[in-house]
Amino acid sequence: MPKNFAVIGVAGYIAPRHLKAIQDTGNNLVAAVDPHDAVGILDRYSFDVKYFREIERFDRHLDKLRRGPAGQRVDYVSICSPNYLHDSHVRLALRNGAYALCEKPLVINPWNLDALEEIENESGRRVFTVLQLRVHPALLALKERLASTGGSHRVVLTYITSRGPWYHFSWKGTEDRSGGLATNIGIHFFDLLMWLFGPARTSEVHVRTPLHMSGFLELECAEVQWFLSVDPCDLRSQPVPGGKTTHRSITVDGKEVEFTEGFTDLHTRVYDRTLAGEGFGIADARPSIQLVHTIRTGPVTDAGAKGHPALRSSGGGI
Repeated sequence: MPKNFAVIGVAGYIAPRHLKAIQDTGNNLVAAVDPHDAVGILDRYSFDVKYFREIERFDRHLDKLRRGPAGQRVDYVSICSPNYLHDSHVRLALRNGAYALCEKPLVINPWNLDALEEIENESGRRVFTVLQLRVHPALLALKERLASTGGSHRVVLTYITSRGPWYHFSWKGTEDRSGGLATNIGIHFFDLLMWLFGPARTSEVHVRTPLHMSGFLELECAEVQWFLSVDPCDLRSQPVPGGKTTHRSITVDGKEVEFTEGFTDLHTRVYDRTLAGEGFGIADARPSIQLVHTIRTGPVTDAGAKGHPALRSSGGGI
């Protein structure tokens, strides 16, 4: 039987992937909220979606549906709002008797997870999150290969995703609202690394600026040099607006892991898993949230021999 979904943050960048996943899994979009009213995308999916600009009126609507006939109640709330609001919006979903399906990061600070676990137990509803790299076919195949070979590995992670000045003036460029680069653009990769190679034993941060972050991780089965950037100057060639503006690379023991394709339906795969009772919950999200908090708040040390290759190049140009 189809489930009823509501979406928080429907005008945002990531919301279209959730809207498509709701449709692709055969479910109903019944309500949406966003203070920005550029939400014409809703008409691609239904002309009957109740839309609200104020979260308070949206909350009241969900409560009214909860108290009405069973078939009208919202079963899941998909949360696509800014990072610093995730915790509050998860609570809103659970309070209204719905399951929460929240974009990354589930929360910014790890201690907020403890409170969400308590509310899960009180409400009888679960909190799920989107860890889409865990369902990428190429990365699933890599995990199987690593499990069969064993041993320790040397890994280099490079992720450059160009952003203009707007990024630093938006909530994404404000650390207490986004969690900074490691949280906002890096958390999926840190989750991936620990999923593949085991929990973190030690962490060093070598560079931490609003544009770049770099460091070293010792995981259970890998040593990782990592580099994150939103600076277009770090790309091999000058990016052109509308052209390719991202460089994503993971090498394991000197060999490139190819996973540039296959991203179009990852949210749908996550929705399929969640609806089947196999979604990624608080326990899955906790290690990466704890790690990026450590990266954000810990000391910056000299890179030495553990530094990412980018730190040994001059003037950028990965």
